[in-house]
Amino acid sequence: MTEQSAPEISPPRAAGDVPRERRCLRCSTVFWSEGFGERICRRCKGLKAWQSALSGPVSSRRR
Repeated sequence: MTEQSAPEISPPRAAGDVPRERRCLRCSTVFWSEGFGERICRRCKGLKAWQSALSGPVSSRRR
């Protein structure tokens, strides 16, 4: 038998989840987005305020 590589199978995307230009939710600049989950432009993601929010303390609601 010959060894064949399995074809790459990507998960199906939702109808609206297509790469296209979108408006940044933070600064309203139009930028290229790979899908509807990407709504903040690279410039805004590079800001210290954005980065510190990502690495900041996480509050828990344990009681």
